[in-house]
Amino acid sequence: MPKQVLIHGSIEAVEFIETPIPTPKDKQVVIKVIVSGSNPKDWKYPYWKDLPLNSGDDIAGIVHCVGKDVYEFKPGDHVAAVHEALTDNGSFAEYAVAPDWTTFHLQQNVSFEEAATIPVAALTAAVALYADMRLPAPFDSINPIQDGTKTPLVIYGVSSAVGAFAAKFARLSGLSPIIGVAGRAGDFAKTLVDYVVDYRKGEDALVADIEEILVKEGLGNKAPYVFDAISENGSLEATLRFVDLNGGTISTVLPPKLFAKDKGSFEYPAGVKAINSAMPSIHWTRKDFGYVWSRYLSRLLEDGRLKAHPYEIIPGGLKGVLTGLQKLKDGKASAVKYVFRIEDTGDVTLGLTGPTSARTQPHPLRNFPYSE
Repeated sequence: MPKQVLIHGSIEAVEFIETPIPTPKDKQVVIKVIVSGSNPKDWKYPYWKDLPLNSGDDIAGIVHCVGKDVYEFKPGDHVAAVHEALTDNGSFAEYAVAPDWTTFHLQQNVSFEEAATIPVAALTAAVALYADMRLPAPFDSINPIQDGTKTPLVIYGVSSAVGAFAAKFARLSGLSPIIGVAGRAGDFAKTLVDYVVDYRKGEDALVADIEEILVKEGLGNKAPYVFDAISENGSLEATLRFVDLNGGTISTVLPPKLFAKDKGSFEYPAGVKAINSAMPSIHWTRKDFGYVWSRYLSRLLEDGRLKAHPYEIIPGGLKGVLTGLQKLKDGKASAVKYVFRIEDTGDVTLGLTGPTSARTQPHPLRNFPYSE
């Protein structure tokens, strides 16, 4: 019987269980997972909620079967997909489930390892830039550089997978200059953007460097568009200092009311349009956006305009998931996605391995994304 792995809240224990191959509901695709990707949320959700979860959402594999009203996919198709977070049958398994509108075909020029780096991160970036910030998409007929004008974009955390895909999309959209904030992955960041600013120099130096770049480009000293792909550990406060306070737009990947240093008093001025960009909305209120952009990703990958994020294969398949999530939790990932080849799992012992959580009080973010 197929196996999957549940991550326990301690992030020191996993549980291997056997479950039947899922039966698809309407508009669902059941996928034999060849490679699963991973994201920071994959350790955060079990940790915050103190629940055993198959928290993986990045799927790359082969269609096993489809549900009613699925007409674009058939068994044997090579696909990538976003699993709906906090539902059954995630990607840390031999078989996973995704809605058909967040599933897209893979051509032979894209490996399963490459594909596993793409769905969550790329669609998060797309939601932020195009659904929320309303920047011109690459396929829009109006391009901001056609009349010689410049539309600058600052991306905080540009070497993260989400930040890197945002930079790639911004380049395809003709935005310029693109300014990336990075740290130890500065060399990788330089391949993505026009300017790289090192946050490790301190907040004052960071703000001064960005303002200097904008002035040099003849754009004043404040940024009209800012995408914060980190949204914690001081990035929210830093970005507020260089966004245009009179008409600027800023998108965050985490809600400031939960992740600002001073949660009680942090707020954006009335002149700033601030949006917490939630990728899971493509499973609920933005299904059309998810549908269009999933298929657009397939096209961009096929013709080479979009490349995958750098990745590292964690040995052991499903047995390596805990290692990968621990590395994410410890901040060891730098310009890299951890991926897992499911066929490398080999024999496993069913049941729990490792210490479970000894938490005596609920985590403040246990109800995320609905936390107050």
